[in-house]
Amino acid sequence: MPLIKERVALARNGANEKVICRMASGWAVMGDVQFLPGYCLLLPDPVVASLNDLDTEARTAYLLDMARLGDAVLQATGALRMNYEILGNSEPELHCHLFPRYASEPDDKRTMPAWFYDWKNAQPYAEVDHGEMRKAIARLLEATTSA
Repeated sequence: MPLIKERVALARNGANEKVICRMASGWAVMGDVQFLPGYCLLLPDPVVASLNDLDTEARTAYLLDMARLGDAVLQATGALRMNYEILGNSEPELHCHLFPRYASEPDDKRTMPAWFYDWKNAQPYAEVDHGEMRKAIARLLEATTSA
């Protein structure tokens, strides 16, 4: 099963510990690694190949959820800015990477895409280390939904 479909299936079944929350367009989830604290993704549900495969209403919902998730991550982390990336080259199913970027990042990384970090040796997501961040983002999203 392709990775994004697998992650969405796990989220639907309550078996993905990285789930932040269900959003109108899909699932907000923490990234597998946390070299940039608060790194997360938005996975569409249902899964589609690309943003271009969504109708206008679904596109609008997905992009609005992406921005709402970014707002919550910014507030939860105190990051300087957010980077949003929809690529789909190695995982050809729609998903958006949301990277909080920090003034404290090393000079050689701060102005480069997050892909220049060492992903293989990055700290993996662990609920004990990152669960409070995940819960804080979820609370912020809940507050904006009910407001």
